[in-house]
Amino acid sequence: MKKNAARRGERARPVTTVPRPAPPEPAALAAKVRTMAPSMTRSMQRVAEAVAGDPAGCAALTVTALAERTGTSEATVVRTARLLGYPGYRDLRLALAGLAAQQASGAAPSLTTDITVDDPMAEVLAKLTRDERQTLTDTAGALDLRQVEAAVTALAAAPRIDLYGAGASSLVAQDLAQKLLRIGKVAHAHADPHLAVTGAVQLRAGDVALAITHSGSTVDVVEPLRAAFDHGATTVAVTGRPDGEVTRWADHVLTTSTARESELRPAAMSSRTGQLLVVDCLFVGVAQRTYDTAAPALRASYEALAHRHPTREPR
Repeated sequence: MKKNAARRGERARPVTTVPRPAPPEPAALAAKVRTMAPSMTRSMQRVAEAVAGDPAGCAALTVTALAERTGTSEATVVRTARLLGYPGYRDLRLALAGLAAQQASGAAPSLTTDITVDDPMAEVLAKLTRDERQTLTDTAGALDLRQVEAAVTALAAAPRIDLYGAGASSLVAQDLAQKLLRIGKVAHAHADPHLAVTGAVQLRAGDVALAITHSGSTVDVVEPLRAAFDHGATTVAVTGRPDGEVTRWADHVLTTSTARESELRPAAMSSRTGQLLVVDCLFVGVAQRTYDTAAPALRASYEALAHRHPTREPR
């Protein structure tokens, strides 16, 4: 969604009116809270944590009672409801009642125990599996599909696509670049920040620059995206922080889950799971939109590499 041009820079683009996304389904409420919490004020976090932690109890409270319970104000409660995607507190209460009913039906509680240095490998595997599944669920629940569709449309039509990422996010950028190349799109993943900026200033209207950053503030990622924006490219940010610096220069923001952090698994590492889900959605969407050219390109790339993966002759 477009942002205020004065806030973002000198170049302004026409502002288009986008219908308000539908409120999250009750089952997606907890995921929405986990994803949005880092971008909230502390008072809003208290409200969000209360409704996610006790949906049944909070569903029975008036806006005044919830404000008293969380030590906040009625205005803060209403702002939190709207940030979570609900038109007002009444809509949030209805979602809370629905979530409470689902939980009462026997849905399994999410695992909150961190991996410890003494955990046997079976326990590590079980905890990682649950965490990965939760990250995927949270990311799917937080994604604005209108933004995803808009990003896919831009990527499918782009003559050139530049991707930026640092650390683990760089690997995700490379993953998307090689997939796009296999369906005939011109895509570059720049690991070197100097090359990223050099490439960004060559982009023009119609090209796409896509930045992947869990924190939303990685300089080596934000700088080339801003340069691409200033030179007229369509810009996309994949980030765990919808209030991060990178979103100031993004035409389309795709929010990933803010993974639960632990001593042995920093959030910046575990966030890769949500990022991969988003880029896979983008890739499949582009392949669908460009199927007539994507399918032959995919076959050609497969055939070109087939001799490197010979089939073992049966004995």
